[in-house]
Amino acid sequence: MTPISPSGRRNRAIIWLLSYTAALVAIGFLFFAGAQAVAAILGVGLVLAAVFWLAKSLTMPRIMDENGTVNEDPIDAEALQLILDDLPVALIRLSTDGVIVDVNGAARALLGRSNLVGKNFSEEVEGLGRSMRVRVAESLKGGGLRTTEMGRFLRNGKEVFLQVSLMAMRFATREFLLVVLSDKTELKILEAQFVQSQKMQAVGQLAGGVAHDFNNLLTAINGHCDLLLLRHKSGDGDYGDLIQIRQNANRAAALVRQLLAFSRKQTLRPKVLKLGRTLAQLTQLLNRLLGEKVDLKIDIADDLNLVRVDERQLEQVIMNLVVNARDAMLDGGEVLISARNIGLSKPLERDRATVPAGNYVRISVKDTGTGISPDNLSKIFEPFYTTKRVGEGTGLGLSTVYGIIKQTGGFVFVDSIPGRGTVFMVYLPSYVGQISRKTEVKPEVPAVQTEATTTGQILLVEDEDPVRSFAARALRMRGYDVQEAENAERALVLIAENNVQYDLYISDIIMPGKDGPTWVREALQAHPETKVIFMSGYAEDVFEDGKPDIEAAGFLQKPFSLSELIESVQQRLAS
Repeated sequence: MTPISPSGRRNRAIIWLLSYTAALVAIGFLFFAGAQAVAAILGVGLVLAAVFWLAKSLTMPRIMDENGTVNEDPIDAEALQLILDDLPVALIRLSTDGVIVDVNGAARALLGRSNLVGKNFSEEVEGLGRSMRVRVAESLKGGGLRTTEMGRFLRNGKEVFLQVSLMAMRFATREFLLVVLSDKTELKILEAQFVQSQKMQAVGQLAGGVAHDFNNLLTAINGHCDLLLLRHKSGDGDYGDLIQIRQNANRAAALVRQLLAFSRKQTLRPKVLKLGRTLAQLTQLLNRLLGEKVDLKIDIADDLNLVRVDERQLEQVIMNLVVNARDAMLDGGEVLISARNIGLSKPLERDRATVPAGNYVRISVKDTGTGISPDNLSKIFEPFYTTKRVGEGTGLGLSTVYGIIKQTGGFVFVDSIPGRGTVFMVYLPSYVGQISRKTEVKPEVPAVQTEATTTGQILLVEDEDPVRSFAARALRMRGYDVQEAENAERALVLIAENNVQYDLYISDIIMPGKDGPTWVREALQAHPETKVIFMSGYAEDVFEDGKPDIEAAGFLQKPFSLSELIESVQQRLAS
């Protein structure tokens, strides 16, 4: 801005006065010379020029610097509008009734619309907390001055989350509201992903806890059912009812295994294998699952890398994905199962996961079904979530897939186009290392004669009374001398008081007070030759507490049957 000194202002005033006087003399000469009409027109023009000069001098913005020099602001309203329009900050000006008066270029680009002038702001932007209309009214009253609010706006049919800063302003005698907008969509997406991961973790913990308690109940049901079956022949009237109880208990156990798979607390038996052979062996079973209306195609690369997985659990994953594809093609279609080696030179970020760089085997299951809507796509791995009708699905199929793959160390993603089909992609890390026959090949164990009578001293520690009652009765029926304890503290007391050399400790892992591994380590200090079997409704790795492993300790997964209990005890004592 150019400063105007007092002498400069005086000179300009003198020049203007002289010019004005000369114009008056010229008008008078024309008037007395007989040109009254011309003189009148010039006189009116001279008056208007004087009024314009006076108005300009009164309204011209001036800025006074620290020396007292008055500076005129050369930026007029039009130039100021151009400057605001080019600012990289999204600005909207509202009238006192909340109507949009002006929108700058950044705001138009952010909102994706150019026809917002004249619209009510609170009707265009929805407040996530209180109504935007209330926030606008509070800001105009001064109660919400310079406050922020999260809002939601539809841009081309998609949600955009905005941080809305409201600021009441006054210019001369006019009041208006200045709105500053910033895009927070990415932040809201990250927040939603974090909440989703927390929810999945909480549901997983709940599922694991429910499965553990349910496995205890099923162990008692199956065990006492086995004890009753020993006293009934196949021709007895109650025999069929007992078999029905046993079969339904097994169905419940399968449901519990799915819960444990989702919560990643099931016991896996991984081994190094070639996926091509496993998938080829599944072909006949998958064809029966799909039926005649759906065609199955297999496309397996010949050079697939080795992977280390639980083969039976991987088969469960493939079958669940194929069944899910079949249910999406009621009128028939095609399922394509393919497997390829994938090398990632950099981490792959998708959905809520980051796949580290490295070599993977990718298994894809693609169908030509109805597809999955975007609203359902983010929920399909949640347990008990299903889009099928009541009675047609448990909602655990895909959650089981998710749990097994995550527990294996892999990743699972899904792409879907409604009306065109869905593809599930499973990434399994390629196995790197030597194949050890000792660890990968399980020697065959001769069948155990559960009817045989054996002797031995056994200390049974279990906090669930029905489970302990069944196990103790079953072992005593086979000739074992069994001492019972309801907790670890009682077990240590029995060892100290009886001074008995037990042949086998059978203990639950999770108990009130000391857990199973803790008390067993204390007991083995005095009797290191005693064999150990742990049992739990959780996975085998639940007792990996960071302390040294208990050598030669066996594991019995709940729910177990009478024959499984006897077989495990006989194998451990004979080892």
